[in-house]
Amino acid sequence: MLEHFFQCPHCWEEISFLLDTSERFLEYIKDCEVCCNPIEIIASFENDELVSFSATEIGQ
Repeated sequence: MLEHFFQCPHCWEEISFLLDTSERFLEYIKDCEVCCNPIEIIASFENDELVSFSATEIGQ
């Protein structure tokens, strides 16, 4: 597992998320720990290393 820090696209606070590096591609919907708005998280890995990460707001 990898703890990755990023800014919430809604409130801009820094939050973190645990990513499972054993998967090549991850896609999650997670609520921000600060403002509770939903965030779509997409990550990809090669050889257990994070190669791309995006956290985008989900329209309400």
